[in-house]
Amino acid sequence: MDDGKLIDLFFERSEQAIAELSRKYGNLCNRIARNILNNRQDSEECVNDAYLAVWNTVPPQRPDPLAGYLSRIVKNLALKKYHENTAQKRNSTYDIALDEIADCFPSTASVEDEVEAKETAKLIDRFLETLPETDRIMFVRRYWYADTTEDIANMFGKTGHYVSVRLSRVRKSLRKYLIREGVGL
Repeated sequence: MDDGKLIDLFFERSEQAIAELSRKYGNLCNRIARNILNNRQDSEECVNDAYLAVWNTVPPQRPDPLAGYLSRIVKNLALKKYHENTAQKRNSTYDIALDEIADCFPSTASVEDEVEAKETAKLIDRFLETLPETDRIMFVRRYWYADTTEDIANMFGKTGHYVSVRLSRVRKSLRKYLIREGVGL
């Protein structure tokens, strides 16, 4: 079922909408949540909460693309749960990904910093557009979907070391680009 028809089901308030959403995007949602939480039960809870959030926001919204909209909800819910679960401890899977890219971003503490963070996000989008497709996909898989370097390596038929090196080079390039664009790191 295409996204337009799926969204129409939400506008009709058909319960079939949730089933179709799960059928089409369930694997994607579960993968995002599992990569962040590393816990099947918490992941399932986040995915179900995300389906409810879509139910509550469509209508009036008509998200395009639906996959990105749903992925963002799942990721935000999983991050919230992750922070609840790890307030005093570290989860190596997701913390490693965050640590790798942390020096590319300024810390946000004020409204002005939040505005700057949005501008930085736009700069990152522009930077990603300049990358070769493989590097861009690796970057997004690692830092948006929180895939492990081994998972990414398997997607591309490469070694984990190859992916780690590519990501390291992309991070260095991103850092230089952001500094050149005036982002204080």
